[in-house]
Amino acid sequence: MLLHDDELLVDSSLVRHLVDRAFPDLSTHTLEPCNHSGSSNALFRLGDDMAVRLPRQAGGGASIEKEARWLPFVGPRLSVATPTVLRVGEPDLGYSERWAITTWLEGAVPEPGPSRSSGAASGALVGDLVRLVMELRGMEIPDDAVGDPSLTWYRGGPLTALDEDFRVAVRDCSGLDLAIDLDEALRLWDRAVEAVQVSEPTATWYHGDLLAENLLLDGHMRLAAVLDFGGLAIGNPTVDLIVAWELLDPEGRRTFRRGLDLDDATWTASRGWALFIAMITFPYYAATMPRRCADRLAMARAAIAGI
Repeated sequence: MLLHDDELLVDSSLVRHLVDRAFPDLSTHTLEPCNHSGSSNALFRLGDDMAVRLPRQAGGGASIEKEARWLPFVGPRLSVATPTVLRVGEPDLGYSERWAITTWLEGAVPEPGPSRSSGAASGALVGDLVRLVMELRGMEIPDDAVGDPSLTWYRGGPLTALDEDFRVAVRDCSGLDLAIDLDEALRLWDRAVEAVQVSEPTATWYHGDLLAENLLLDGHMRLAAVLDFGGLAIGNPTVDLIVAWELLDPEGRRTFRRGLDLDDATWTASRGWALFIAMITFPYYAATMPRRCADRLAMARAAIAGI
């Protein structure tokens, strides 16, 4: 199913030919499409221990280049696994973007919502998430990273710059059956925008899309890996706090907040980010990614409730 109006056509036949032409030594490895490809990249499993990631839209090759450049720096400084970019393929056979072969990481994608985050295992997972966020925020920023335009993204900027986009998204959502109080969503948004003017964290590394679909858990329900660093950037890291609103229950969120020692303004801003990302998801992916929309609905409701 196509997810974007301008989506590049990618199928197993194309990927097989791209791999075989660019890297003949991998031509004997099996190739299978993955059921859980993301919205930015189509994902295929290559052999037992590799993945092929191909941007779905023109211009998406920039994120491949960014990961190839910066994951070797960021990944080893995190206490959980991240994909290793093994090779980068060039545009070919009518496909316009650079693409990547990475390591394949094993694990289970966590289920968002309170049912997933209850019990003793969730306490350890909260600690893993706190450590991940702290490691990103505490990581050194090399001089060449400061001047790299690929490491600047809107999700590291202020919510105030997104006010018009949010209000348009709310209007677009008014015709959808979301069971969300849109007036309350607007009131929360106003509080979040006001909050970011009170507290402006120091610019640090941030993941940018720290959601359940980009995490893998091991057999003990501990955080094993973080995926998709296409949104990796340097800026205000508050957006990474959305993981608490999507994945954790109220007690887990309280533990998460204490672990990061977050003030009221930053916590309110995180609710605004969670709500913004949810609201722009619903009208765009309502017909094509119902699972994502369900996950974002849980996140939006949690953010509005604020507990």
